[in-house]
Amino acid sequence: MPTPPPTARTRPPEGPRRPPADALAGSVERVTFHNAESGFCVLKVKARGRRDLVALVGHAPAVAAGEWITATGAWVSDRTHGLQFRADTLACTPPTGAEGIARYLASGQMRGIGPAMAKRIVAAFGPETFAVIEATPERLTEVAGIGPTRAARLVAAWAEHKVVREIMIFLHAHGVGTARAVRIFRTYGTESVAVMTEDPYRLARDVRGIGFRTADAIARRLGLPPTAPARLRAGLSYALQAAMDDGHCALPVPELVARAATLLEVEAGLIRTALVEELGGDAVVADTIAGTPHVFLRGLHAAERTIAERLLALDAAPLPWPEIPVAAALAAVEAGTGRALSPSQREAAATILNAKVAVMTGGPGVGKTSTLDALLRMLGSVDARVLLAAPTGRAAKRMTEQTGREAKTLHRLLEVDPRAGGFQRNEHNRLACDLLVVDEASMIDVPLMNALTRALPRHAALWLVGDVDQLPSVGPGQVLSDVITSGRIAVARLTEVFRQAAESRIIVSAHRINAGRMPEGARDPSGDFFLVEIDDPDAGADTLVEIVARRIPRRFGLDPVRDVQVLCPMTRGALGSRNLNQALQRVLNPDPPVAVERFGWRFAPGDRVMVGQNDYDREVFNGDLGRVTRVDPEEAVLSAAFDGREVAWPFDELDALSPAYAITIHKAQGSEYPAVVIPVALQHYTMLARNLLYTGVTRGKRLVVLVAQTRAVAIAVRGGAGRRRFTKLREWLA
Repeated sequence: MPTPPPTARTRPPEGPRRPPADALAGSVERVTFHNAESGFCVLKVKARGRRDLVALVGHAPAVAAGEWITATGAWVSDRTHGLQFRADTLACTPPTGAEGIARYLASGQMRGIGPAMAKRIVAAFGPETFAVIEATPERLTEVAGIGPTRAARLVAAWAEHKVVREIMIFLHAHGVGTARAVRIFRTYGTESVAVMTEDPYRLARDVRGIGFRTADAIARRLGLPPTAPARLRAGLSYALQAAMDDGHCALPVPELVARAATLLEVEAGLIRTALVEELGGDAVVADTIAGTPHVFLRGLHAAERTIAERLLALDAAPLPWPEIPVAAALAAVEAGTGRALSPSQREAAATILNAKVAVMTGGPGVGKTSTLDALLRMLGSVDARVLLAAPTGRAAKRMTEQTGREAKTLHRLLEVDPRAGGFQRNEHNRLACDLLVVDEASMIDVPLMNALTRALPRHAALWLVGDVDQLPSVGPGQVLSDVITSGRIAVARLTEVFRQAAESRIIVSAHRINAGRMPEGARDPSGDFFLVEIDDPDAGADTLVEIVARRIPRRFGLDPVRDVQVLCPMTRGALGSRNLNQALQRVLNPDPPVAVERFGWRFAPGDRVMVGQNDYDREVFNGDLGRVTRVDPEEAVLSAAFDGREVAWPFDELDALSPAYAITIHKAQGSEYPAVVIPVALQHYTMLARNLLYTGVTRGKRLVVLVAQTRAVAIAVRGGAGRRRFTKLREWLA
């Protein structure tokens, strides 16, 4: 099962659309730019009531010179191109005058018709040209140079454009803006109207950028009553999808019913009836967790079960290498490297080396890397084929640096298949290895673990390395935790903090937090861990910006954009990532020469940005960080660099990106930064948990600064492991 489709957390925000303020009508003089895939276009329009040509920016599945357009939207002043009309809706109709018809036919929309041929057709039929094409197409052969084949091609092109126009009119009439209308048309083609009429909730499942609430609004415009069975069942699926975004693979029946009833604003009894009907379909399945009835999305239920089956089958198979005398091999490694392992490391090495499936876990500074290095050196004597991987590019790069061996991201290891939206490596095309080692394994969610175990050959061993006390994966499940607590898989837990690591206040503070004790801010100005106390979140936001933009660069010589990452417990509030992104952007990139505003954000060269969803075509994935390199208003394209590789997005697809001066701690998993600044406030109360703060602190390599209300830190430290996740993997393993 490939990585899941975008969900409420990873799905681009639907966001409020600007209310139409103005209307514009006129004929298209020139199509300056048109992206056939997204529909984004820049047009020069001879507008009614205006002397000069008007620049119009909008969306249309097809548009041609000569067409008459009507649009609603707003006038905006672009820094580079001056006054433009930015269209929310854009409708095109065929021209009626002879000159407009000739230009339309010659525009390239009608394949095989050039300017000379277009003039001959219009000379023959005049303003009645389109009526002839539609009603008496056989007359087209009266024009010199048009035979039956070319006439048939012209008629087919006209029919296609007519269908497109009718679909767009229908979508506009039901409250769908042109950008989303183009996405709907690209997804369903000529079936768009039929799909929307029969089941508008399919849009939320199939079309990027359309969520349940948008589909629900369209359904209401179509006259679907609030208690319609299709709406109730769609609401149940949406509630489960939203639960998946919170990390759950299932929900207890009462909680699912309550969530759906609140979402849909209907009686719980109607939801229970709809749930019985939904359980008879293909989307969801009922099962128990610890004896309590739960409802799962069917794909996640199957994925957890098959992960357990594959791990147990792997573990039962023989080791892929001959027996290695551990004591002698360890002695040889220590002699060769000049580094002695601690007793706990030696015990961990013996446990893992003799296990087919094993976990090595522990916090910072406990020697996971040196233990892994020793294990890999020991395997060198038996010529085992080893693959190394990690969930993120940064984690894979760090693994390469630490081991001296190439490590890949899991997506690259499994060979992303953009066309299928999955992976080329699977049970029919397995990985060629005797051992796969995965670092930062706490980040692996159920769908990715499912794909990984599908691709692993039965004879191979699997070692998972990670810190189980960190936050679980952003996606559904808690794979590493469930594997450990099942008791069926070999586990080596390293706990001894080495002397050199113990000199770092970052590592000492992380272990204090993990043990339920308050961290201590450094008193030494040259220290690496600081706690800056604040009283008020609004004032605290100003303090945080001052620390990032001025104090850290001045004292530590770090670049505030490249080296400093703000990590927030949540997105909302004065100390949430959304507000801090805007505040930091104003200070760190205040007056760029060119910028684009889309989906509530401004993007400009130099801005730090983050990808919000898996994009197999561009080979960038949810949580990847990059930096904007170019903004081209003429081509309506933004380019950003990710680990030295430049990736481009049309302006209308920028809902896939967000500024990343501040990101959530969840999004920072698997990454390390020279310096991190973490706001911790009482307004974050619902998210405050020990593993959240611990994860944030362990992201910093050289410097960690908490900008915090002391009481909020205390709540987080006492808060335990945070919210429980509903998963069944541990049960299936046990």
